[in-house]
Amino acid sequence: MKLRKRILAGGVITLSLLASAVSAKVSESEAAKLGAELTPIGAEKAGNADGTIPEWTGGYTNVPAGYVSGDRLPNPFPDDQPLFTITKDNMDKYKDNMSPGQIAMMTKYPDYVLPVYKTRRTAAYPQAIYDGAKANATTVEMVEGGNGLTPFQVSVPFPIPQNGLEVIWNHITRYRGGSVRRTIGQATPLANGNYSIVQFLDEITWRTSLQDYDPNTDPNVLFYFKQVIQAPTRLAGNVLLAHETIDQVKEPRRAWVYNAGQRRVRRAPQVAYDGPGTASDGLRTSDNFDMYNGSPDRYNWNLVGKKEAYIPYNSYKLDSTDLKYDQIIKPGHINQDLTRYELHRVWVVEATLKEGQRHIYAKRTFYIDEDTWQATVIDHYDGRGELWRVAEAHNMSFYGELVPWYTVETLYDLLSGRYLVNGLNNEQDKSYVFNLKRSSKDYTPAALRRAGKR
Repeated sequence: MKLRKRILAGGVITLSLLASAVSAKVSESEAAKLGAELTPIGAEKAGNADGTIPEWTGGYTNVPAGYVSGDRLPNPFPDDQPLFTITKDNMDKYKDNMSPGQIAMMTKYPDYVLPVYKTRRTAAYPQAIYDGAKANATTVEMVEGGNGLTPFQVSVPFPIPQNGLEVIWNHITRYRGGSVRRTIGQATPLANGNYSIVQFLDEITWRTSLQDYDPNTDPNVLFYFKQVIQAPTRLAGNVLLAHETIDQVKEPRRAWVYNAGQRRVRRAPQVAYDGPGTASDGLRTSDNFDMYNGSPDRYNWNLVGKKEAYIPYNSYKLDSTDLKYDQIIKPGHINQDLTRYELHRVWVVEATLKEGQRHIYAKRTFYIDEDTWQATVIDHYDGRGELWRVAEAHNMSFYGELVPWYTVETLYDLLSGRYLVNGLNNEQDKSYVFNLKRSSKDYTPAALRRAGKR
């Protein structure tokens, strides 16, 4: 077994994985396009022909004076107004830039509209992420049939992707800060709009951001994740812990749950693939979290290509503390008047279930933003080939930390008329707090009982 490693300013990940590669590294001349005609993480730097998508000029980085991690970031574009609104009545004019799921939502719900704003390419990352992406371009390969990466730096592994699976790996491993805590709410409204909030305290820490980081410890782990339920009372104190492995076929995700009522810690192998999502009332799978997560081994991944699409973007209005949850959560879907859509280039990837594999979704179509590698719209199909669920991620950039992410994720069930919304924090004092100081002992099964005290 050959051991390979690369060094990044933010740390080292060493992977020792056997198997022939199923992807080819790009050439030095191709990689030289990064930071030139391509952005440092692989998007087309130029705008489109008609000027509706502008040139990327470095993203939005104007941090307010006195900013402290966790402070609410002001909307940098408070005076922007919709250029136009796509409705059921005019959607035929715009359907080439919409997903089938968006069209289905508009057909089912006449008040589901897309307010379209000026496109602003706000995505920006730390220089270490740009450096890592360029190094990855000529070194990283997929191994184990595409289930693992070697050698991998903490950044985009395939800034110039050659196939659909490489695009998906870019989403799975994209930068979301080094160590982050957030308090968010999740709701699963009934068809009439009635709902209750489940409040989570989430933490995610990249292995290389641990204070006691050791490159030889847990080399197959990407990050550690801990989720504490704070409300309602009947669920408060339950905790989920996951060690997110890169090659989950070789080493499945390690997951444990602490049940506060039983005061017991137990393994949780169901926290993967189409296992039920936490407190989701059956409206999402485990791999629906963060739009898509986990091992890609159950699907074949076809890179359809690129297109221009109307996707949620710069959703600062939806993140505002001036809003109450009642103003956001409505029957059938969230209040679309609070949303913002922009025209951006996206990578389109179709995932079809492999023969002999099991999953409740037989097919998924991903629309992944070129500037962030974030999945921003995903259409889900059932075993009959019928469109079933439509996911949208309302993107925003935490420009105080140079971290593009989501403020709210939605997953709409076209059959039941219900949906799940996750990431609500309008009624919270703090937003996302970055740069936590965490060590490996904070993410052990023994730490679950301490985290779950009511």
